Amino acid sequence: MNDLFSVAGKTALVTGGTRGIGLMIARGLVQAGAKVYVSSRKPEACEAAVKELAQYGEAVALPADLSQVEECHRLAQELAAREERLHILVNNAGATWGAPLDEFPVSGWDKVMDLNLRSPFLLTQALLPQLRAAATDEAPARVINVGSIDGLHVSPLPAYSYAASKAGLHHLTRVLAKELGPQGITVNAIAPGPFESKMMAATLESFGEAIAQAAPLRRIGRPDDMAGVAVYLSSRAGSYVTGAVIPVDGGIGTTV
Repeated sequence: MNDLFSVAGKTALVTGGTRGIGLMIARGLVQAGAKVYVSSRKPEACEAAVKELAQYGEAVALPADLSQVEECHRLAQELAAREERLHILVNNAGATWGAPLDEFPVSGWDKVMDLNLRSPFLLTQALLPQLRAAATDEAPARVINVGSIDGLHVSPLPAYSYAASKAGLHHLTRVLAKELGPQGITVNAIAPGPFESKMMAATLESFGEAIAQAAPLRRIGRPDDMAGVAVYLSSRAGSYVTGAVIPVDGGIGTTV
């Protein structure tokens, strides 16, 4: 059973891995035995995250601003220079923007769409040689896209580009799963609900108790909830799962 959920000896890249959901996933993968490259826009945040993760295992900082096309390519090139194989790619870096419909700016649309939808595609595309090199018949390489329950149901918040980008990422996950499955690469998405993160901080401060009470499980997410599903999808336990969008939300996205 320990081997079933182990990722020992595997190499992973987690974008947006310095805080919130990304850090939860990075910590879970390190604790399960993977060597994890942590990327985010700020070098100092990467170094701080790696310092925190070092108590559990091996982590390496690899900063990049994935809102920029050239930075997606640079990150892929830097990783390729260090690793011939990439077993796990977690596309988690993301942004949101909220404004009333009549006032929603083009900049808020483009910023969110570029980071949340374009960058996962570009980074997956650029790292295909390393993912293919890691894939075997017994153990496929894994791509995990971090979507949102806002891509599954209609949120009451006016975050139009965020919801559209996450719904798009969910469908991109299915498209890539069909394309890459024959090449030994699984592609799945996690759709988180409310978790403690910088992106959710203001919402949880104002409405956290109401959100928790609306969930069938009557609470918000905990770090182990996110780590668990990421380790499952990355390990032998999840090797026959592809094209799935898994809500991790206490039941909100599918019942509320």
